[in-house]
Amino acid sequence: MASAGAAACIADIITFPLDTAKVRLQIQGEKQAVGGIRYKGVFGTISTMVRTEGPRSLYNGLVAGLQRQVCFASIRIGLYDNVKNFYTGGKEKPGVLIRILAGCTTGAMAVSFAQPTDVVKVRFQAQMNLNGVARRYNGTMQAYRQIFLNEGLRGLWKGTLPNITRNALVNCTELVTYDLIKEAILRHNMLSDNLPCHFVSAFGAGFVTTVIASPVDVVKTRYMNSPPDQYRSAINCAWTMLTKEGPSAFYKGFMPSFLRLGSWNVVMFVSFEQIKRAMMVSRRIEAPN
Repeated sequence: MASAGAAACIADIITFPLDTAKVRLQIQGEKQAVGGIRYKGVFGTISTMVRTEGPRSLYNGLVAGLQRQVCFASIRIGLYDNVKNFYTGGKEKPGVLIRILAGCTTGAMAVSFAQPTDVVKVRFQAQMNLNGVARRYNGTMQAYRQIFLNEGLRGLWKGTLPNITRNALVNCTELVTYDLIKEAILRHNMLSDNLPCHFVSAFGAGFVTTVIASPVDVVKTRYMNSPPDQYRSAINCAWTMLTKEGPSAFYKGFMPSFLRLGSWNVVMFVSFEQIKRAMMVSRRIEAPN
């Protein structure tokens, strides 16, 4: 769990600007553009944000993002092997269905703990730092407090259903695909169990995950960022998107989602494997003492 939490924080720090660009693209079209600003593409979004709001805007919500990964990744990734072994009774080479079940289980468990951090992160990423534009929140702890006072506990857990759906999809797709690609590479002796193998497996897992999870991710982002009365439910949010903007709205921000998930997966899984190995080596060195 410690290895997973640390690796996810490293990945978040490196890829956070892509995540912020993804959020801005996903909420675009939901309401009238502030200051006439429109975003075009991932790198266009990043350059527009730097030009209009300054470089620090790319890291809006980073504190909440790191809090989220400590709560979230340590459970969904760190407990995956344990839950997989629990479902199989400790048998080696579990089937695909068992892996999917384990991924869905840890993904849903993680969301139940980390949902408030995700709500605050998304809202910080969505707010614009422009002169003359009122800021919703000025600090991470102030955001938690204000959401609780204005919207109650339900506000902090807003979007839990689409987030559980999204993270069950992401987790089982990401971890199961990584597992299967890595096993196939090792079984056919294409690469040894080292950094290039981890890189290829993580990148492939990132692409497959983005294709499957993107529609739910867009709905989750919009619903969590919305003011109290904008949507009645996550399903109403999805229906409003479909009727007002068409099916393509569900894949808004696909490229930054893929760039972010692909790069995040590479950094996280490579870091995770190395940190885990280092911790295992240190335990073996300390064992005789």
